[in-house]
Amino acid sequence: MTESLKRTPLYDLHLALGAKMVPFAGYEMPVQYTDGVLKEHLWTRERAGLFDVSHMGQAFFCSKKSPGTEEAHQDAAAALETLVPGEVRKLKKGAMRYSVLLNEDGGVLDDLMITRPLRDDDQGRLFIVVNAACKDDDFALIRAKLGGRADLEICDRHNAFAGARALLALQGPCAAAVLESIAPGVAAQPFMSMQPREWNGADLLVSRCGYTGEDGFEVSVREEHAVGFARALLAHPDVKPIGLGARDSLRLEAGLCLYGHDLDLTTSPIEANIAFVLGKRRRAEGGFPGADRILKEAAIGPRRLRVGLRPEGRAPAREGAEIQSEDGRQIGVVTSGGFAPSLNAPIAMGYVDAAQAKSGTRVALIVRGKPLPAAVADMPFVPHRYYRDQEKTT
Repeated sequence: MTESLKRTPLYDLHLALGAKMVPFAGYEMPVQYTDGVLKEHLWTRERAGLFDVSHMGQAFFCSKKSPGTEEAHQDAAAALETLVPGEVRKLKKGAMRYSVLLNEDGGVLDDLMITRPLRDDDQGRLFIVVNAACKDDDFALIRAKLGGRADLEICDRHNAFAGARALLALQGPCAAAVLESIAPGVAAQPFMSMQPREWNGADLLVSRCGYTGEDGFEVSVREEHAVGFARALLAHPDVKPIGLGARDSLRLEAGLCLYGHDLDLTTSPIEANIAFVLGKRRRAEGGFPGADRILKEAAIGPRRLRVGLRPEGRAPAREGAEIQSEDGRQIGVVTSGGFAPSLNAPIAMGYVDAAQAKSGTRVALIVRGKPLPAAVADMPFVPHRYYRDQEKTT
């Protein structure tokens, strides 16, 4: 391994669990454990998988107004809304929202989660989580654009800020019961919400969300408690450690974007088929980077669209494979592709001309120079099983 690679607080635990470590986004990360990617994937779908996602960028975006007030929340939210197209100001306490950072051309700089804390004394502090490979650029952009309006407290062990935090994801149909056994109250927590909890004297920030399509949680914990908390979860017979390999195949089955592959600087959220990131008020008012392009595409439709693809046979089509119409014209490119363990079949996603984006459209994927028959397919490939038995929180 290159010495310049960073390590999460769980690095030694990964080695003790038999992980195969690989470079990823500047970190040494576990790609798989002794069971292998296929078994780890299926275990998560059937029980509960524990992922170390501490390489992600966690930070608090804080108003400079007196904290603990609605005015402070509105101030911080209004500032952040100048960079994202979502409605941040109307977030209820404890609610979280998926959004995107935009450039002036309407392209996606990164996707991120934005959360309004539940506690009254935390109002005016928005908790954000960004992708590992983009976090330095994201935080630099936020500070450059908004440093005069708000403060950014980065929760990274490689940053000068003292409050370093790890981030663990527990995903799968048994996740709620497992976490409830050591942090009572989480089983009834609403989807897309964050609530403070306590475990053995450690403060937790528990979000009910994830990147697998399954019910599950992401738990932010001070790094000094991370290993003990991870071991407590792994002590449960329904929990196994899961690496980045299965994390990728799980998110692909769920039809979820991976930044740098399915989202990039040239791609608008409308093209990416994530138009839900545009809040109703934002559609009417604009006021975010690239609004002219994005609102035009929302009104009349984009030139291309992200779609699901189901190849025939067993051969997968990987990122970069050309997508052709039945008459041999290039109409797009695959951005993510692989084998779906839950379906025992290959799947992919990519961008095609909007006229060819209807589900069922026959296409060809060029694999090793040969056309592979395929069809445009609805996503997700595997139905989402998020926890929905609660009132809406956003």
